[in-house]
Amino acid sequence: MRIFFYLIVIIIANVITAKFAPLHLGVFIIPWGSFLIGLTFILRDMVQNKYGKRNTYLFIGTALILSAISSYLLGDTLWIVFASAISFLVSETVDTEIYSRVKKSMSVRVLYSGTVGGILDSTIFVIIGLSPLGAGMVPWEGVWMAILGQIFIKVIMQFVGVLILQSSKTIRTEFAS
Repeated sequence: MRIFFYLIVIIIANVITAKFAPLHLGVFIIPWGSFLIGLTFILRDMVQNKYGKRNTYLFIGTALILSAISSYLLGDTLWIVFASAISFLVSETVDTEIYSRVKKSMSVRVLYSGTVGGILDSTIFVIIGLSPLGAGMVPWEGVWMAILGQIFIKVIMQFVGVLILQSSKTIRTEFAS
């Protein structure tokens, strides 16, 4: 089920981003799919816990292909599909490696790896895909607002995920007693 949720949430994030205009929160520009992308880092960590790092890279490859196909089928330009694939590959790889190497509790590893992954995903995607360097959907003066808006939501989602992980751990401990 972990693998299924990991893959389906990535596709749903693409659908939501393609179908709904971004949220404008003050100066920040936030695609609705960003709320789910933060969750995918946590789900990927859970997949890695169960199946190991080597197998996780196979699931990341599968997710990359599904994400690119769904993005293209939803009408994204090839430039956006390319930017999405590059940002996904870099952020998921960095998330996996940080999660593997940090020797702390699961909650701390999820927070560290997902935060760095979210920062990379947001920065790479906006610069390569949305800025004048890419599809030109966001002017240079708006790039920082798009990057920071996505980072803001993805980091919040990491904290929410950690709180949920800690709460479920507490509940399991209480029921085991």
